Amino acid sequence: MKNIIITIFAIGLTLSVTAQRITREQYVSMYKDKAIDEMKRSGIPASITLAQGILESDCGNSYLAVNANNHFGIKCAGGWTGATAYHDDDQKQECFRSYNSAEESYDDHTDFLVSKPRYASLFQLNSTDYKGWAEGLSKCGYATDPNYPERLITIIEQLNLAQYDSDEYTDIQRNNTVVASTDETSKTEIYDAPVIRVDASFMINPIHVHKVEYNNGVRYIKVIKGDTWEGIAREFHLMVSELLRYNDLDASAKIGDMKYLYIRSKRNRAHSDCQTHTVREGDTMWSIAHKYGMKLRRLRRFNHMAVGQEPATGEVLNLRSSK
Repeated sequence: MKNIIITIFAIGLTLSVTAQRITREQYVSMYKDKAIDEMKRSGIPASITLAQGILESDCGNSYLAVNANNHFGIKCAGGWTGATAYHDDDQKQECFRSYNSAEESYDDHTDFLVSKPRYASLFQLNSTDYKGWAEGLSKCGYATDPNYPERLITIIEQLNLAQYDSDEYTDIQRNNTVVASTDETSKTEIYDAPVIRVDASFMINPIHVHKVEYNNGVRYIKVIKGDTWEGIAREFHLMVSELLRYNDLDASAKIGDMKYLYIRSKRNRAHSDCQTHTVREGDTMWSIAHKYGMKLRRLRRFNHMAVGQEPATGEVLNLRSSK
C-alpha cells in the first residue's frame, strides 16, 4: 500500500510539473515587449531575440532559465564579474552567467552582441531582416549547431514573430492599454517614465523612444528638440559621463549643438570603405571623427595631430592607419 501511495504521489508530482511548463505561445506573450524594447535599444530584431530565447531556454523551462534566469546560454567568458551557475554543456560543469531576472538576461543578451566585435557586421543589417540575422549569428559563431539558422527561422515563421520587427507594431499598440486597477501594488509600469493618471482606473506611461541607427557599426540617435543629456542617458541605461565620453565631449558641451549622438563607444578606425578624408572648410578633428564613427584620439594618432591642433582645408587625413 505504501508503494502505491508513493507511486501515485510521484505521478501527481510529474503531472503538476508538466502542467506548469511554459509553452512557446506563453513565452512570446511574456517576453515580446521586452524583445521589442531591446530592438529599439540596439537594432537586434525582436523576432531573433524571441526565437533565440525560445531555443536556448526551451521556452524558459531549461535548467539555466529556471535556476539562473539565463535565457540565451551566455557563458561566463568575456570579463563577466556577476553571479554564476554551473551546468553541463559542451563540457562538464561549464560556467554560465546568472541573473536576478529574465529581463536582466535580455539586457545582457543585447549588450553581449553589441560589445563583441565579431558581431559588428550584423548591425549593418536591417532589423526586419531576420533571415540575415539568423545566418549571421551562425557565421559569427554564436552557436556550434550547423542547423542553428534554420531552427531560428522555423520558430520565427511558425509563430509569426516577424510582426514584432515592424514599425507598425508600436509602443502605443502594445503598451498604452493600461493597467485597470486602483490597487497601487498591482500596477505594472513598463517604463521608468512619468505616470499620468487619466482617471481613477486608467493611467498611461508616455515615453519617447529615439530611433536607433548605425554608422560604422556604432549605434547612434538623432537629437530632437527637448532632449537632455540626462533624458537620453536614462533612456539607454547610461550615465551622462558615458554618453559624453562616447562622443568625445566634455561637461561643457551643449546638447542643442548636437545633431546626433553615439550611444555606444565609437570604433578605433573608420569603415574599410573610408580610407581617407579630404578636409573641407569648417571641418574640425572632432567633426571628422564624429562623422566616421571613430574615436577622436585615434584620428589624431593616425595623423600625428596634437590635442587642440586642427587640419588645414584640403589636407588629406588617414582614417584607418598612421601616415
